[in-house]
Amino acid sequence: MAELAINGATPIRTNPYPRWPVWDDTERNGLLAVLDSGDWWATEGTKVGEFEAAWGRFHHTGPAAAVTNGTHAIELAFTALGVGEGDEVIVPAWSFLATASAALMVNAIPVFVDVDPRNGCIDVTAAEAAITDRTRAVAVVHVAGSVADMDALTDLCTRRGLAIVEDCAHAHGSTWNDQAVATLGDAGTFSFQHSKLMTAGEGGAVVSRRPDVIDEVTSLANCGRRPGQWFYSHYSLGGNYRLTEWQAAVLLAQLDRFPEQQARRSSNADYLNKALAEIPGVEPQWRDPRCTSQGNYCYVVRIRPDEFGAGREQVRLALEAEGIPLTMAYPPLHHLETFLDPDGFVPRFRSRAGMQDFGSLDLPVVRTLADETLWFKTAVLMGDRSDCDDVVAALARIQRNADELADLSVTEPGTGGRR
Repeated sequence: MAELAINGATPIRTNPYPRWPVWDDTERNGLLAVLDSGDWWATEGTKVGEFEAAWGRFHHTGPAAAVTNGTHAIELAFTALGVGEGDEVIVPAWSFLATASAALMVNAIPVFVDVDPRNGCIDVTAAEAAITDRTRAVAVVHVAGSVADMDALTDLCTRRGLAIVEDCAHAHGSTWNDQAVATLGDAGTFSFQHSKLMTAGEGGAVVSRRPDVIDEVTSLANCGRRPGQWFYSHYSLGGNYRLTEWQAAVLLAQLDRFPEQQARRSSNADYLNKALAEIPGVEPQWRDPRCTSQGNYCYVVRIRPDEFGAGREQVRLALEAEGIPLTMAYPPLHHLETFLDPDGFVPRFRSRAGMQDFGSLDLPVVRTLADETLWFKTAVLMGDRSDCDDVVAALARIQRNADELADLSVTEPGTGGRR
């Protein structure tokens, strides 16, 4: 008789996890206030400015710069820090495309490096080995809210005269030695896309302890204008990357409830870390003790196939059948079609001169984590202990009956036959 839901047994869970995103009358009233004001864009409204000030206070800095999305936030941060044509930016190869594409969009060259096998964040030793006389910046991705070794990275970049841009799309609320991410380097960027820990559907922000960086990002995002100057004065080659009043109204409401949500997610993640470590072949994402708060954009564990008895993709499909919601792990950036296809940069770029041979890169840790990690959706951490217990029960059941998955044929997503 089958013991697993994927083979016909009763699933561990039939009720849905808490919905995401979360909203209530706070968002609704904020949106109506914008509607009734008639001031729907930041130039005439007040909500964007209120959110920029509030997001800055949350990070103990001056006002943030709110922008259209997290991708543009990274591009604008690079530009504000003087990263441009021919410069190299060291990028961890386990991230979303935007971390690398943002470098390309400012005419810089992404240089991919491997990551720490324990948490998936940039390997500082690998970053140092990749530095050349053309290196201008290091992009840091705090994967699933786990913070990279910012002590070692700050020391490295200070010694070598490099800028640090923190990609904090996963790390709302994460801290390092009680200091907020996005304030540890020269600039930090956030995304407020639909799945993020605070969301307005889309949106982004740049945070920095350096007022000059924020002033430059604000100008670049507003067509090169400067505060207090004539509307048709444009002092630099900027663009329109402005957040709307609608989005700012939603984000103000999201920020109000964020601390309670963060505490709940953190408590549930701590509980799962202990419980799941008892299951053979399950390794929760490591958290450096200096990471004093972890944002937990999603909850990540590694499946070691030899010990667990089944591969990650088999386990993922079995968990979904048990009613546990998951998303996909990132594939290696250098395996994406845009980097492998000789025409992948056309029409924006026609030459790959000076770039790595992406197809020949061997970054074994990135490859392993892309193949072996499970990413549970945020909703898994938004409930109570019984919701967490269902995750534990489902993984334990699958591990005990891993032999039922032996004949389950799976195709690793996004591999294109390369693995």
